[in-house]
Amino acid sequence: MTKERRNRAWYGKQDRDGFIHRSWMKNQGFPDHAFDGRPVIGICNTWSELTPCNSGLRDLAEGVKRGVWEAGGFPVEFPVMSLGETQMKPTAMLFRNLLAMDVEESIRAYGMDGVVLLGGCDKTTPGQLMGAASVDLPTIVVSSGPMLNGKWQGKDIGSGTDVWKFSEAVRAGDMTLKDFMAAESGMSRSKGVCMTMGTASTMASLVEAMGMSLPTNAALPAVDARRMALAHMTGKRIVEMVEEELKLSDVMTRESFENAIMANAAVGGSTNAVVHLLAIAGRVGIDLTLDDFLLGSDIPLLVNCMPSGKYLMEDFCYAGGMPVVLKELGDRLRSARTVLGGDIKVYADEAECWNDDVIRPFDNPLKPAAGLKVLRGNLAPKGAIIKPSAASDHLLDHEGEAYVFETIEDLRANINRDDLPVTADTILVLKGCGPKGYPGMPEVGNMPIPSKLVKQGVRDMVRISDARMSGTAYGTVVLHVSPEAQAGGPLALVKTGDRIRMSVTEGTLDLLIPAEELAERQAAWTPEPPHYTRGYAKMYVDHVLQADQGADLDFLVGKDTRPVTRESH
Repeated sequence: MTKERRNRAWYGKQDRDGFIHRSWMKNQGFPDHAFDGRPVIGICNTWSELTPCNSGLRDLAEGVKRGVWEAGGFPVEFPVMSLGETQMKPTAMLFRNLLAMDVEESIRAYGMDGVVLLGGCDKTTPGQLMGAASVDLPTIVVSSGPMLNGKWQGKDIGSGTDVWKFSEAVRAGDMTLKDFMAAESGMSRSKGVCMTMGTASTMASLVEAMGMSLPTNAALPAVDARRMALAHMTGKRIVEMVEEELKLSDVMTRESFENAIMANAAVGGSTNAVVHLLAIAGRVGIDLTLDDFLLGSDIPLLVNCMPSGKYLMEDFCYAGGMPVVLKELGDRLRSARTVLGGDIKVYADEAECWNDDVIRPFDNPLKPAAGLKVLRGNLAPKGAIIKPSAASDHLLDHEGEAYVFETIEDLRANINRDDLPVTADTILVLKGCGPKGYPGMPEVGNMPIPSKLVKQGVRDMVRISDARMSGTAYGTVVLHVSPEAQAGGPLALVKTGDRIRMSVTEGTLDLLIPAEELAERQAAWTPEPPHYTRGYAKMYVDHVLQADQGADLDFLVGKDTRPVTRESH
């Protein structure tokens, strides 16, 4: 027999407390029978006009509501903090954990039985999943969906990826400022997230690969009518999940995380997926580590989308989307439950590829062994990552002298100096951009190529930092160096002129100085004063974990599924 639903502790009482909960909800016009014991479904909405990626979620919420009502549930929409990747300073990543807290406490405090997460922009999807995982109700995701392909001068252009390319072209004198500004209006032609395989579309793809959404959720364009139909069907399904008592933790198992790691490699997904998956796993209670990402290291690149390829998410959708990728992964996929109740391999049933240049077959990939690589050595004792599929092959095993930027301000003040003492073989090093140092671990790891080298035709060089980079970015960029400089990691001790050796083949990253000298530098090192001394940012700096642990707050790891027993009056 199904146990009494959670919402009855709010709406089922025949006393003063029940009167208060029901009566005030009725001021919105809900009838008596809305509180008759049917499943109450929370629609957790990150809609905001300051988050353009999620600006279509207000409409999608109505589709979810239709499905909930149809299935006999009671939908209630509620807002949570929205993180506009392209709009927030100093970085949206600073606030991912704040969103997770907002989601967790909203779900816990209100009388819902299941929840639909409406998100899409880079940090909203992982932040919502982190918060929902810590309460562990039946949960399902509807993503914003990607924008339509960008268009300019008769060709497709991709958000982020072409911004970086155009910007470098202007610096090199190969593109006029007038053309650069003209491309701006053609880049973002509809509501939705980046139409490249950036972090937003990566996370939507991984959500689908983990079985946390309905099939095709990742790639349907934001303005495609089929996304509204998917929202409707999601609303219908979440009511069924409540009836089946199918919780988030039943779906997000170790096997589903392993599937996400393999899928990330196959789609050429964002490096940011690493830090987000680690954080989500920590909330579910799964001991996921950087070493687990080696699982994807031999998976070939199947999806020919920017920044690792040439197409965009609209093309990926029309080629067949994630079901085709899952079909190509085949028996490599772990058996794992989904929000539909069955096995993830069902998502690939009847999947057909309609363009095998967009989604390559496993035996004819765009690149072999394209998964993210973990590097370790005396410069990154707890690990760093690199995305080989977006890097230059000739730089993947490289040794050179370091040129160090102590802060982001130092970089911006000096990167374009004509007398900057660098060559194409120099390794650029940026400090102070990790979780504690910036704070928030911003997307500045793909440092600009020095202006003097751009003019010489250099378009890539090895760059190392404790920062992240946009999922739309490219280049031979070593990221997430852990421990970060602000936490006293060896990165803090690097000086201009030091030699560094990186080998992606061997998975190593080393500062080539004697251990005794490194110890002397460590003894003399002192941290920079924190940038923030109040509010949430201070709490973040005091409690944030390092990148190799997902950069969650230490006191938020895990879950608390205890019922709320105390009333408000």
